[in-house]
Amino acid sequence: MTGDLQLTCSDCGQEFTFTADDQAFFRERGYSAPKRCKACRQAKKNEQQGGGGGGYGGGGGYRSNASQGTAVVCAGCGQQTTVPFEPRGDRPVFCKTCYQAQSGGRDSRRPRSGGGGGRGRY
Repeated sequence: MTGDLQLTCSDCGQEFTFTADDQAFFRERGYSAPKRCKACRQAKKNEQQGGGGGGYGGGGGYRSNASQGTAVVCAGCGQQTTVPFEPRGDRPVFCKTCYQAQSGGRDSRRPRSGGGGGRGRY
């Protein structure tokens, strides 16, 4: 039987102990070694359970993710930032400044005001 291992959590960056008993438990069930500490695994589990439909506009899930946020590295400037969603991995994620520069300063979630053909009201 192997001894305890010190692993680093992929979410919070803190070291945690992967005990020999836990290793045996994971091995028996065919699980790979954990990437997250126990607290972060529990937080992730709670986030997934409250996520609702799992797609865009999935009920109350967006609010729980928004209050937590997900730490990411901006694809534009390389700075660490927090976003109110779980990135899918197949698209770049930007900080607020780079996102606004990318989208021309317009928030794509909000409809444009004014209506017809760019003409103002008289």
